[in-house]
Amino acid sequence: MKLHYQLNAAFTTLLLVILSVTGFVIYSLILNLLVQDEQRQLKQNGELIVSFLNEEFGTIQNFQQFSDFLEEQDLQLFVYDKQLNRVLDSTMSKNVENGFFINNNFTDEKESLWEYGNDKYVTSRIAFYPESRGLELILLTPLNDLQAVQHNFFVRLLIVFIVGTGAAVLLSYFLTNKLVTPLSRLKLQLKKIEKRQFDQIERINATGEIKEVEQSVVEMAEELQRYMKSQQAFFQNASHELKTPLMTIQGYAEGIRDHIFDKEDEEKGLEVMVTEVKRLKTIINEMILLAKLDSEQAVYQPEEIRVSELIDQVVDRALPLVNEKGISFVRDIDADLMLHADQEKLLRALLNITFNGIRHANSQVKIEAKKIDRTVFIVIADDGEGVPKDLVQHIFHRFVKGKNGETGLGLAIARAIVEQSGGKIAVEQSELGGAKFVLRFSRQ
Repeated sequence: MKLHYQLNAAFTTLLLVILSVTGFVIYSLILNLLVQDEQRQLKQNGELIVSFLNEEFGTIQNFQQFSDFLEEQDLQLFVYDKQLNRVLDSTMSKNVENGFFINNNFTDEKESLWEYGNDKYVTSRIAFYPESRGLELILLTPLNDLQAVQHNFFVRLLIVFIVGTGAAVLLSYFLTNKLVTPLSRLKLQLKKIEKRQFDQIERINATGEIKEVEQSVVEMAEELQRYMKSQQAFFQNASHELKTPLMTIQGYAEGIRDHIFDKEDEEKGLEVMVTEVKRLKTIINEMILLAKLDSEQAVYQPEEIRVSELIDQVVDRALPLVNEKGISFVRDIDADLMLHADQEKLLRALLNITFNGIRHANSQVKIEAKKIDRTVFIVIADDGEGVPKDLVQHIFHRFVKGKNGETGLGLAIARAIVEQSGGKIAVEQSELGGAKFVLRFSRQ
């Protein structure tokens, strides 16, 4: 069953359950309310009659004089003497009077419902003044009359419930349709992603959590598209990077085999071949390392490391290249900074970034480490020409090389290591004028 129908069925079922319980409770309470209201009205009518009789006929000796008056009233009533425990008069026949007296306890003033035959009657008792006379006026109303009112009220309530349920179901259908339609359209967009039709992805008008899901789907599609393009670029660049040294090696190897070169050129060719083989080995080793970093969590062995000691190792390894280029290496490290990461891998990432900065620096490379709130920042900056704007978005992709770049894998490896260590890396414009690589590690 589709979600649209499931939501409507669930809402309708819940509504019917609520209305059924409400109707049952109202049906049960309405009779009690009608009985109470009828007793109140009987008491009001009885008090008027008693007040009138007391004024007109005043004493018990004049009782026979108001018997005719009671007969004229369109009411079912008794005049009851509590002291004698007998009915003095009533507006009903003698048989009915006797039947009531036999079936009910007239002395029980708490009993509000009397029975006669198969019917029940609501009663109300009003005492004559003074109460010492022991006379009471007892008025009755058939319960069937109240039940008829109850039934009529319930029928009307049922009609209201039916109309309300119909309107609620229609409104539910409209709202669920409005809710489910974006999901159905989102499903179509996911099908396009499945078929890799990224250029045909359409935005969906939605609100709330569905809008958030739609945004996530769009971002996922864009990321998949970038990933696939980067993979295509990776294979193209990889084939190009591998093809160039292989062609060089092949050309010299064939020339040496066919004795085209003289002895001096053969020696030179062998040296070039060895150099290109080393270059191939470096590229392949870095490709293998990058693949392991992306796919094998076991290659990471995180531990608590002191940042200052890590930076010392970077400086020691970079010092020969710094001296060779004649540039200054400035460091500014906060004391007692700690990170939870694989020391060997993170050292490799920092060396890749640092060597990259040294190659592009004019006179200075600066490395900083500080902690802000619960985040540790490691910043490596140089005063070189910086990263071209067209390369900023792709600088960490594989085989993307800037000026004087080597394999194009160093920064890709650095990013993989930093991200696997729970950090983030970004490149910005340095205050020194060149590039600035910022590594962020949040401590939980």
